[in-house]
Formats: sequence, structure tokens, C-alpha cells
Amino acid sequence: MTLNKRAFLALVAVALVSAAPPEPATVRVRLVTSAGNITLALDARRAPRTVANFMLYVDDGRLEGTSFYRTARRKGDPKLGFVQGGIGTDARRILPALPLEPTSRTGIRHASGAISMAHGLDPNSANGNFSIMVGDNPALDARPGNPGFAAFGKVVGGMEVVRRILALPSGGGRGVMRGQMIMKPVRILRAERLNGTPRPSGRPKPWLIKMPWRDG
Repeated sequence: MTLNKRAFLALVAVALVSAAPPEPATVRVRLVTSAGNITLALDARRAPRTVANFMLYVDDGRLEGTSFYRTARRKGDPKLGFVQGGIGTDARRILPALPLEPTSRTGIRHASGAISMAHGLDPNSANGNFSIMVGDNPALDARPGNPGFAAFGKVVGGMEVVRRILALPSGGGRGVMRGQMIMKPVRILRAERLNGTPRPSGRPKPWLIKMPWRDG
């Protein structure tokens, strides 16, 4: 029996994926931003699906050219809260939504320095937006009647950068984000994988397409 070219290439792709080494238990990522570098240690052992989703955005370059756009400060103590960044509403960069891995399953709490996936009203709607805690935020953990959010790692370098972002002037926004949009968003220049093997999604990258009217 002979295989046509398309079937052969499909088998080769499956073989390559199967042969790929497993993700290390802790995956390290550096976010290079216009405010300084932030280094993350992601817990692929306890939150494998959430880490795999985030790493697709890293390995595809989908976070390059995005921003930290939200600062959620506590009313009683503005030095605490969280910052949010990622692809925002850029549909060109979005990948399929991620099923929630709640803190009740992973045991990774929203302690100070934790990184967590943002989502909308549907807890299974996380994609390429994330938050970093400044101070503990236990209200974001899972509890009876509320699945919470998926924490999946922590900051191991650059918390001073995160604190500076939290303190930036903000305004605008609607609903729960009212007054929380950073007036001059902090650019995420790139996200760099520091260990493990890159595993890009292979999906199209329409945000890289240059439109004639944007040249120059």
C-alpha cells in the first residue's frame, strides 16, 4: 500500500508531536516590557492545560506587541490588587478558549506574585489575557458556587516592575473595569521561553499580515 503526499506528511507531523519531549515541571518565561522584565515560573505539573495554553501564545509570538492595559487597585490599599495584560480584544491573535483548571483542583492559590488566566462570564472562556497578583487575592480562588480563576504559576523576578505597572494612572473602562484602564499601556515587546521545547500551534498569524494602507 502506498500513501499519498498529504497522508504521509500528516503521519510525519503526528510522529514529531509524539516524539516531542514532555514539558518540564516548571516552565520559565521572560516578559520583556517597556517598563522592564518580568520572569515567570509556570507550574506545568499542577496546571498542565493552563500552562500549555499560555505557552502556545508564547511560542507563537502572539504576545509580542501586546500590552499590560489594566490596573485593579484595592480601594482600601492602592498598593495592592492586580495588573492585567495580554491580547486584549485582538481577535487576530486569539486561540480556542481554555477549559478552567480551578484552584480547588490545582492547589495553586492567588497569592502575591501569582499569574492567573483572565476570563469573562463563562469560566471556560480564558484565552490570551492574564493577571498578576500584587498582594494576596483569595477572592479569585474557587469556592462553593464560584469556580474562580485559574492560577498557574508565579513571578520569580521583576515584581518591582509589576508594582510600577499597578501604580500607573488609569481611567476609562466599563463595568468591573471602570476606572482601571491604564492611560498609557505598558507594551509587551516579546515573551521568551527560557526552558523546554517550543511547541507552536501552527495556526495562521493574521496580525503579522501587512496591509498596503499601513505601510510607511
